[in-house]
Amino acid sequence: MTNKKEMLKEVLRNIRPSKEELVGMNNGVKEFVNKINKKIKQSKINASLFVGGSFAKNTLIKKNEYDVDVFIRFDKKHKNEDISKLTEKLLGDEKNVSLIHGSRDYFSVKAKPNFVIEIIPVLNVKTPDEAENITDLSYSHVKYIKKNVKKDVLDEILLAKAFCHANKCYGAESYIQGFSGYSLELLIYYYKSFMNFVKAMTKSGGGKIIIDIEKDYKNKHQIMIDLNSSKIQSPIILIDPTQKQRNATAALSKETFEKFRGACKKFLKNPSSKAFEIEKIDLEKIEKDAKIQKYEFILLEATTNKQEGDIAGSKLLKFYKHFSDEMSKFFEIKKSGFEYNGKKSAKYFLVVKNKGEILASGPSTKDTKNVKAFKKKHKNTLIKKGRIYAREKIKFGVKEFVKKWVLKYREQMSEMSIEGLESL
Repeated sequence: MTNKKEMLKEVLRNIRPSKEELVGMNNGVKEFVNKINKKIKQSKINASLFVGGSFAKNTLIKKNEYDVDVFIRFDKKHKNEDISKLTEKLLGDEKNVSLIHGSRDYFSVKAKPNFVIEIIPVLNVKTPDEAENITDLSYSHVKYIKKNVKKDVLDEILLAKAFCHANKCYGAESYIQGFSGYSLELLIYYYKSFMNFVKAMTKSGGGKIIIDIEKDYKNKHQIMIDLNSSKIQSPIILIDPTQKQRNATAALSKETFEKFRGACKKFLKNPSSKAFEIEKIDLEKIEKDAKIQKYEFILLEATTNKQEGDIAGSKLLKFYKHFSDEMSKFFEIKKSGFEYNGKKSAKYFLVVKNKGEILASGPSTKDTKNVKAFKKKHKNTLIKKGRIYAREKIKFGVKEFVKKWVLKYREQMSEMSIEGLESL
């Protein structure tokens, strides 16, 4: 137990941003907030700023690039206006500003090479019922965590975030479908420690985990009845303590949760600091092992014309799944991987084995005219459940398959917002 505690202390030291990084971000945010506050005073816009996200809640983990959320809370008198346009007006002559499309458009400002400020317009709501967008609740989320979560639990949250990040389960984005930062903060607050959380997740079995921190409901049955059906599909139903009709883990998919549970079981069996480090995929080793086993290896890069981030990532993941399904018609997929770079491209690797032959479907046996034509075209045929099939040899390798598939389905790729697919 002592060794485990020491190991987790060491992990904490490694995952905390340095004092220099925090001071740099704090100074950068202060400067930015002061500048925008002056512009708000000069304009006729009724708004105020607040710093949110992990930075404000002291739950920020060490990264290569940091982002700090700064929210512009617009008074309700601006309710019928486009507050994203008002935000753009306030940013005015700011440099390195990027517009990001979402359920409500927001902006990103590159403050330093490793530091981004995201400016998010929200309405200043008094109650959750007044919110028109999930971001309108951000102030209450920050307020709840800062009020309720003590310093020792903040450390446990850092461990949970680093663990989920390393195991690719961190983020509510569509291409991840994992735990949001806020949901992890609530879960660790509820379970009191990272280890308690991990143990609870492995013991969950096959049923849904239902958590109501503030006991807003009489029982779990009432939760299942009261919440919208779309909000109870996730493996964990975590009632947002600031809005009881909201499931804070609604974005979590069953697939991501099972991957997370597997990582938890592995960690409990053999606790190691490596569980908090992103495992680099050794493509050279994978390719070498594939050759030894007489399989084929291919590394591909797909590009999209969609906005980088959640939208691009989702399109690239959807195409990866579709293309893998197409390939599986001719090859057994032994191993594969998807790696999104956060921009407009993603890499896919696949280790495959040629199936040798496929069954090409023909007409119904009742269609004698076309059966005759099918038999003329194909030599090796068989009847199966009232339909004729032909056995066809697969005479091409995986690289040839990719080239031919891209040429044949360029229009379909375009419809899926995919600009290109190339072998690396």
